[in-house]
Amino acid sequence: MSNSVSPPLSAALAEQLAELNRGTAEVLVGAELERKLRRGKPLRIKAGFDPTAPDLHLGHTVLINKMRQFQQYGHEVTFLIGDFTGMIGDPSGRNATRPPLTREQIEANASTYRQQIFKILDPERTRIDFNSRWFGAMNAAGLIEIAAQHTVARMLERDDFAKRYKANQPIAIHEFLYPLVQGYDSVALKSDVELGGTDQKFNLLVGRQLQEHHGQEPQVVITMPLLEGLDGVNKMSKSLGNYVGIDEPADAQFGKLMSISDELMWRYFELLSFRPLGELARMRRAVADGGNPRDVKFELAIELVDRFHGHGSGSAARDTFVARFQQGVVPDDIGSVTLTTDGAPLRLANVLKSAGLVPSTSDANRMIDQGAVRVGATAESLEKLRGRDHALAEGKHLLQVGKHRFKWVEIKRG
Repeated sequence: MSNSVSPPLSAALAEQLAELNRGTAEVLVGAELERKLRRGKPLRIKAGFDPTAPDLHLGHTVLINKMRQFQQYGHEVTFLIGDFTGMIGDPSGRNATRPPLTREQIEANASTYRQQIFKILDPERTRIDFNSRWFGAMNAAGLIEIAAQHTVARMLERDDFAKRYKANQPIAIHEFLYPLVQGYDSVALKSDVELGGTDQKFNLLVGRQLQEHHGQEPQVVITMPLLEGLDGVNKMSKSLGNYVGIDEPADAQFGKLMSISDELMWRYFELLSFRPLGELARMRRAVADGGNPRDVKFELAIELVDRFHGHGSGSAARDTFVARFQQGVVPDDIGSVTLTTDGAPLRLANVLKSAGLVPSTSDANRMIDQGAVRVGATAESLEKLRGRDHALAEGKHLLQVGKHRFKWVEIKRG
């Protein structure tokens, strides 16, 4: 057996590997990725997206950004819309069976995806595919053949399945098909690399197994971390209200990005910015040497707003931000929410959570303790609160959390 050592990487290939590894959680297997790149041929890169919601947020773009990196190095990128798997329902990270989508929901959401991803990817060099293209033509015998390549015991190794099984929570048979169907997508596309979130690791590895069964070289699996939301704690999610939507107005995006912590800012730079690693290192050094992190955060917000709204939009949003918030001006376009009560006043911490201004009541209490919550009937009457026992009666209230989060809340008798 030969124990030959691979020749040193060229400078260009070393740079490519460094950028492709940037921000990743795992690369399985790193040596295989290097070997594939050394061949000098474009690789087939696949990332699958279930059209479960019509709008994307910055958390979704972590994968799309990595696809863009591969694309810039000349590799072939496929944005796979899982219209077939969407009708099964992705069980990843779930503690209950996820309801499948209807065909109408899938088609509407997929159409919106197309419009949004080209704010990041090059439309001329991006292939959009649908896994119904091969599964729609597959008969029951073909699906049974795929199912025969995996055991129930192996399925139950998956963390979410294992937890539900131990808790005597139901697991529908069709949920076991989801990792197999996603894995077979890699066979159909003959992918060299598949990208996914850390919660998709099991499914991505099933793809490697199925490719080997079909005589293909197994794909390299690259998992990307799940981006923390604006709170810096929970995964970015619309349901938690800690997200930045890529179709949100420029001023709203800018304000939300400026609300993140200085520590979280670097995480966003690593996963969302297109700036080279060397430039990010210089920015870190500048802040460590006494530079104002706010000015660096301005650069992050400008870059991202420009990406989704066009060049110049970020600078305009910055000017609006400075006028509104640094001069103490309350924005005009504040969202509103209506809450109901049986007549008793509602505890402020519960109102803040229900209004989407904080992810939890414990976060609300922490912000109240820090003096970061203000309440008033008008913008002019906002007053800082420190007592956790404050409650809001029926009527319309203006709430502010931190410098940049505002919400009108109307409390009505239910």
